[in-house]
Amino acid sequence: MSNEIMRLELKEAIDAGERALSSLYLAQERLDSARNWGIFDMFGGGFFASMIKHSKINDATRYMEDAKYNLQRFQRELQDVAVSADLRMEIGSFLSFADFFFDGFVADYLVQSKIADARGQVEEAIRMIERILPDLKNRYEREFF
Repeated sequence: MSNEIMRLELKEAIDAGERALSSLYLAQERLDSARNWGIFDMFGGGFFASMIKHSKINDATRYMEDAKYNLQRFQRELQDVAVSADLRMEIGSFLSFADFFFDGFVADYLVQSKIADARGQVEEAIRMIERILPDLKNRYEREFF
């Protein structure tokens, strides 16, 4: 591979990683907010708290879908520069019907558990990208500047 092509491939990988990281940070922020509203909901927040919590969950789901797409793109770009990484994220349901229909501690707890699972996946993906990106940037700097 020529130097110019490798430079472009590295730049594309870095850009894809930064986009993935950005969408993951946004998902993490919304999941943190949903978790906080979920805790309030568990201890008597009522219908209003459930509505806000699910609004935050819906926002987080959209950002996680963006992140999933960006992670797949990042993984493809990494292959172009001979870097191997397993970047996967599952987007599950957050039991919103059960939470509204059976508005009680058990349903709220199940939703909190799903939020915690999603937060764990997002945090793991963030850690992986935060490990890979500096190496790519250093490689780019070393080889082309």
